[in-house]
Amino acid sequence: MFTQSVLLQTIVTLVLVASTHPSIYAQGTKADYERANNLRSSTSGKVFRSEVRANWIDDEGNDFWYRVRLPEDKSEFILVRPEKGTRTPLFDSKKLAEALHKASGQAVQADKLPFDYLKVELGKALQFNAFGKGWKLQLDSYSISEVDKVERPRSNRDSRRRRGSGSNYWGRFGSYSSESKNKKWKASIKNHNVFIKNLETDEETQLTQDGSEEHYYSGRFLFSPDSKRLMVLKTRKEQEHLVYYIESSPKDQVQPKLHKRQYLKPGDRVAQTFPHLFNLETLQEIPVKTDLFSNPYHTRHFRWEADSKRFTLLYNQRGHQVVRIVGIDSDTGETGLVINEESKTFIDYSHKLYVRYLEDSNELIWLSERDGWNHLYLYDKRTGSVKNQITKGEWVVRGIERIDEEKRQIWFRASGLFPEQDPYYIHYCRVNFDGSEMTILTRGNGTHSIRYSPDRKFIVDTYSRVDMAPVVELRKVSDGSLVVELERGDLSRLVATGWKTPERFVTKGRDGKTDIYGVIFRPTNFDPKKKYPVIEKIYAGPHGSFVPKSFSSYYSAQAMAELGFILVQIDGMGTSNRSKAFHNICWKNLGDSGFPDRILWMQAAQKKYPYMDLKRVGIYGGSAGGQSSTRALLAFGDFYKVAVSDCGCHDNRMDKIWWNEQWMGWPIGPHYEEQSNVTQAHKLKGKLFLMVGEMDTNVDPASTLQVVNALIKADKDFDLLFVPGGGHGTGGKYGNRRRRDYFVRHLLGVEPRSK
Repeated sequence: MFTQSVLLQTIVTLVLVASTHPSIYAQGTKADYERANNLRSSTSGKVFRSEVRANWIDDEGNDFWYRVRLPEDKSEFILVRPEKGTRTPLFDSKKLAEALHKASGQAVQADKLPFDYLKVELGKALQFNAFGKGWKLQLDSYSISEVDKVERPRSNRDSRRRRGSGSNYWGRFGSYSSESKNKKWKASIKNHNVFIKNLETDEETQLTQDGSEEHYYSGRFLFSPDSKRLMVLKTRKEQEHLVYYIESSPKDQVQPKLHKRQYLKPGDRVAQTFPHLFNLETLQEIPVKTDLFSNPYHTRHFRWEADSKRFTLLYNQRGHQVVRIVGIDSDTGETGLVINEESKTFIDYSHKLYVRYLEDSNELIWLSERDGWNHLYLYDKRTGSVKNQITKGEWVVRGIERIDEEKRQIWFRASGLFPEQDPYYIHYCRVNFDGSEMTILTRGNGTHSIRYSPDRKFIVDTYSRVDMAPVVELRKVSDGSLVVELERGDLSRLVATGWKTPERFVTKGRDGKTDIYGVIFRPTNFDPKKKYPVIEKIYAGPHGSFVPKSFSSYYSAQAMAELGFILVQIDGMGTSNRSKAFHNICWKNLGDSGFPDRILWMQAAQKKYPYMDLKRVGIYGGSAGGQSSTRALLAFGDFYKVAVSDCGCHDNRMDKIWWNEQWMGWPIGPHYEEQSNVTQAHKLKGKLFLMVGEMDTNVDPASTLQVVNALIKADKDFDLLFVPGGGHGTGGKYGNRRRRDYFVRHLLGVEPRSK
């Protein structure tokens, strides 16, 4: 039996042990906060041999050199000769250092040469600047002489990959001009109406009478190539929908300021633009039938065909379920379909719309998800028929890099090409217009970026994963074959800091078939014997996918993990860059946010890693992530216990029109109200912390305050940070600290030691 003195001695011993062994401290300590705050700086600059910036020696050949940065400011200079497949030192560093030392009288280290740029005469000489002078080194003798300073070009021949926008391509005949090509006609707008002047006779004619401030003709004139027709655009103004902001604490005065801005929301009347066609020989309007584009969300990319016989436009119907290219006969105003794209759910017009007009061959290249995957199609522009599907398979085109009309080739980005790899990894490809000779230029198991040689015969390919440092390879463009590995990232000094490698984790989603991908982050002092609350960093916007794929020595989620948590990021169903079926889950269903998949993913991870405590799960996010994180406590409060939501678009009727109608549909239906965090606020479980900036011009801050109002009416406890002058993604360093403190307090159960 313990005596009172023995018990007291035991307590004192335990206290002393705890004070001298930080490893058994509770999570959320001051030391944890210090590590979290210093994590970015402590991991910065610790990865080496991870980058190749090719300096192409001349425009004709493909030889290049690059500098390898090494620890302690050391470096190597490498010469690459692609045609020979060699990677060798550019010069003898010791001999160069000795020569420069003798010539300059300065101390020179062979692995710390005092320059980073060279002008190279291959096999002959080097020129560089050092110690305030210019130098020329003869490579055959290593003799050195003083010369004029080397001027570094504004941009070297490092031909970086050109990211295709994935958006529409205009072609040759889509430019606006106030004068006809033959210089006979000049168009103008007066009092919202169209006037045309004959520049030969100086006679001016008013072509329209019905223009007004609300329904006006614009100065967007498109003369036909033969100068016989004029297309003018007439626009009905969008409705006025002003959002008001009270800036409570302006910097230049004591009193608050009232601000307002135009901000369309779902269901509002959008501006609608229609083409009007005029015969310049008779100066009469040719009525255009609008039945094929009668209810536009956007009507745009207006263009004449080269022979002036037809005018085309791209029409995106309100509701984003119909997208068309419509042709208008220049003599009759009759309309016909060139391309008709329809979907029972949505067409991702904002991120997956691409059209390229091929004038010389009267063809079109079109991007579509009609077969369930995002692919390219070749159309006969005259008949509107599909000549062939260019790309095909259970993978997706992610963007167009280049169209070579002469060789009839498309260079593009794709993902999902390799079944054994993460389907989000970007690869680079080339294919002929007829779908033949599909060539994958990149192979490594990771996500890629490339740079071309000046003549595009070779690529410098860099690929990485969250759990693998960058690998840099030189590959042939002809067949994608490997020429030589250039560099492989060195993480040894990063790992020495205690850095924990993020873990890729995959398991099945709600259907039991589809793989769901995510990443697990652990703290640097991770101890598998401890129990760790789990926090999900969420962004589930259907416009993209958001789990990191490429390597970084620092992710913001890692800093949160330092406080004593396991952090996870997951792309559930309803997000983009997979199949159309995967994406369709979001249709009229943003409240879903992929939660059924996310919860199953965490449960599967917990089976593998019992130290993940799923009785203490938190979640945070901003904007769409703010909407989802609050939704987690309203609809899935038995699983999620704590949420921090920043600048959330909590009700899709309150947020910007283009994003919300894209996924939630039009007209506005009851599902908008049913999935609103305002409507569901009374179902709140757990601890909720809302943050919003009073000057958020991205998401109306009233969206958050309407949730606040509903929570008050439902007598629910919650926390709120309202930031004077704050914009979208508010709070800055203060908001970040408050977010961390909230999870420490409510998931770890200790008072934060952040100060």
